[in-house]
Amino acid sequence: MALHKEHELHHRRRGRNVGLGLVLAGFVVLVLSLTMVKVTSNGFQFPSELSQGSAN
Repeated sequence: MALHKEHELHHRRRGRNVGLGLVLAGFVVLVLSLTMVKVTSNGFQFPSELSQGSAN
């Protein structure tokens, strides 16, 4: 048993933090999956400046 009870405000704040963490993790997964689809697609090509090397 805890020495002191947790205040209701902390309980609500923890719920919001967990929700925000899940939303941020979902956004990261979305960006990562879109990047992987873009890179692994057949039509992906590096920009011409990068594929030719340094032309300076």
